[in-house]
Amino acid sequence: MASADNIQANYVIVDTGCANIASVKFAIERLGFTVTVTDNIELIQQADKVIFPGVGSAKHAMKNIMDKGLVTTLQNLTQPVLGFCLGMQLMTNSSTESAHINTASDDSEKTTCLGVIPTSVEPLNAQGNRLPHMGWNTLTSVANHPIMKGISVGDYFYFVHSYAAKLSEYTIASCEYGSEFSAAIAKGNFIGCQFHPERSSELGSKIIENFLTLDPKELISL
Repeated sequence: MASADNIQANYVIVDTGCANIASVKFAIERLGFTVTVTDNIELIQQADKVIFPGVGSAKHAMKNIMDKGLVTTLQNLTQPVLGFCLGMQLMTNSSTESAHINTASDDSEKTTCLGVIPTSVEPLNAQGNRLPHMGWNTLTSVANHPIMKGISVGDYFYFVHSYAAKLSEYTIASCEYGSEFSAAIAKGNFIGCQFHPERSSELGSKIIENFLTLDPKELISL
């Protein structure tokens, strides 16, 4: 574990009005870092690193983000941003979660998300396995990305979800539950994990530590 004593940085967790924020804050503090939970636009813009957590439905979370006036702010962040679970899904173009909940099939029922990573979230093709996909599962691929430093194929992480981003050029880790899906995605300064790093023991802590200590220059060419 890296010592945070000599790292003078400003870390922010975006208060989206969703659950799970307290556990994310605790996971960061357990590593020795100080973090602020806020929905203040100026504080988010001034942060060195931004954590974007979330638990719940995309439609509800995006409404909260719009009501707080955070959409443009989040879309235009240039510092490293890490999304957890729903936070990752909200980085994509859209989610069909509401459409399937409402048993509708037209695109008007899709939830428009932030669109900072150009992929989409669809129902997890679990091939008859129980949903939600809940519990520990292994990574089936891991790309050479700074957030994945020290992480290998076969490592276990904790998942809770019924929707997922398909495999794409933005996939930096994959997992299989009936079919393969993106366990982590990234584009430039935006990175998202479908699993919960804050609930994934030492390897989850490694992901968080990788993010909090990475040099933003490492992301410029990605």
